[in-house]
Amino acid sequence: MGVLLITLLGFAVVDALDVLLVAITTAVVADSRLARRSPVVGGFSFLGGVFAVSVMFGVATVLGIDFLVRLFDFELTPLLRYWGELLIGVVLIVVAALPMDTTMRGGGRWVQPVRRYPWLMGVVGFTLGLAKVPTSVPYLAALAMLSAQRPLPVAWPLIVAGYCAIALLLPLVVLALAMRKTPRARRVYRLLVRWITRFGPPVVRVLFVVFGVVLVVDALVHARQLW
Repeated sequence: MGVLLITLLGFAVVDALDVLLVAITTAVVADSRLARRSPVVGGFSFLGGVFAVSVMFGVATVLGIDFLVRLFDFELTPLLRYWGELLIGVVLIVVAALPMDTTMRGGGRWVQPVRRYPWLMGVVGFTLGLAKVPTSVPYLAALAMLSAQRPLPVAWPLIVAGYCAIALLLPLVVLALAMRKTPRARRVYRLLVRWITRFGPPVVRVLFVVFGVVLVVDALVHARQLW
């Protein structure tokens, strides 16, 4: 159980390095400053929407896999476990080799409608989550590893919710820093956004390779179980 939680924590940290979420949070902050209002409502509405759809997707996925396992009386054998590790590891390494968009598309198309009603950012977050979550390789890998536990941990819904909260940690930190008006907080805010924009995607690549190599090596160490 401890190894599982550490692995899920690692995937959540990788998920947190999402340049797009940080970009939109930064755009919400910038627009709020121009409109001379607090970024709290818009920022928390946006991140709350992403969090809600992430948790719902995770719970539905685990329940769906668990239902299929019970329906077909599926048993996770060492053969399937290590082939699964090998497959997930290879996928992570391949994804790390794919080109990533490092631009910050905080875009202004959604800005005008939400200036009068900042809570509408929750709808934006929910919609973005619907497109983002099903394609998040770390999250899908984490859900697959959680679903493979037999029996499922009693607190598995809390584990899913905790993962989703950690995955939003950096945007939350950006929002918290933006709410403070001290010179030091503003300086840290600018440095953090600049660092994430510049180094976020490369760090994600490196972590994908590290996780992928670890899974592949573990599968190869138990190569006798693959046949």
